[in-house]
Amino acid sequence: MSDVLPSWRVVCIVGPTASGKSALSERVAERLGSSVVSVDAMQVYRGMDVGTAKTPVAERRVPLLMVDIADVDDDYSVQRFQADARGCVDGLLDKGLIPVLCGGTGLYLDAVIDEMDFPAGEIGDERRRGYERIAAERGNEALHALLAERDPASAALIHPNNVRRCVRALEMLDEGVSYAKNNEGLRHRKPHYDAHMWAISMPRETLYHRIDLRVDKMFEAGLVDEVRELASHGLDPSHTAGQAIGYKEILSALAGGCSLDEAKDEIKRRTRHYAKRQLSWLRRDGRARWIDVNDIGASRACDRIVDDVLGNGVARSSIQQEEGNHGAL
Repeated sequence: MSDVLPSWRVVCIVGPTASGKSALSERVAERLGSSVVSVDAMQVYRGMDVGTAKTPVAERRVPLLMVDIADVDDDYSVQRFQADARGCVDGLLDKGLIPVLCGGTGLYLDAVIDEMDFPAGEIGDERRRGYERIAAERGNEALHALLAERDPASAALIHPNNVRRCVRALEMLDEGVSYAKNNEGLRHRKPHYDAHMWAISMPRETLYHRIDLRVDKMFEAGLVDEVRELASHGLDPSHTAGQAIGYKEILSALAGGCSLDEAKDEIKRRTRHYAKRQLSWLRRDGRARWIDVNDIGASRACDRIVDDVLGNGVARSSIQQEEGNHGAL
């Protein structure tokens, strides 16, 4: 295969949560004789299985990389993800295989497939703890005001309640990098790999129904017990893993902040909002070719993707025209 294709070619299958990315990615990777590289900010954590919809080990059709590589009390950064995921991708390319990247975390995918540099600040250092103390002791607005004083352009891009991003923007300033200027530069990225991207499309009402059904099934599959067990091993809202949708709400319920039924409703609401943000990212990115798996079926969708990436005569324009009904979302 490496004799036919450029060694840097990768396939990306993206889309909103609950759209069927994992199943389609596995089909494509199986056809290509390759592996799936998960591009999900939360699947990296061990034990976060039900709530992140990891494909169970016994059901995986191909190897699934970039899962279960960090503990829940470890704030695994996008910088670390970039290095580790590229290591997986390059390892597959070195074997003459075409990596299949699967996920909906836009920043993490961009960090892997595009040239993107990050400041080298240490996670959990005293500087970060100092900024976090400002938010904890004086409130989110005080932290945001500090950012606005030092870098008004960056503050304008970040909501005052987004403490983690405010902290990171302040850390970047300490390292001589403006969050706003860095974001501006991201709009003119240079590709790191020859990435061929497909996005799953479906009507909004269908997607929302799938999301609600998935959350119900997660509760039936033991999500509450999973969160309870992880909490005994250090999972709490102060860590990145503890902010994940599904985990944050149940942690609150277990602490008496709400009922489990209220937590379930909030998980559904937040997941729908997250799906909308994922779709907004895909539209802004503009590189994805949209394909309606519900309309043509997973098998045919897989055929089209594989034929296209192998150059077997399926025109990209036909895929875009026939399955490009992403306006329904």
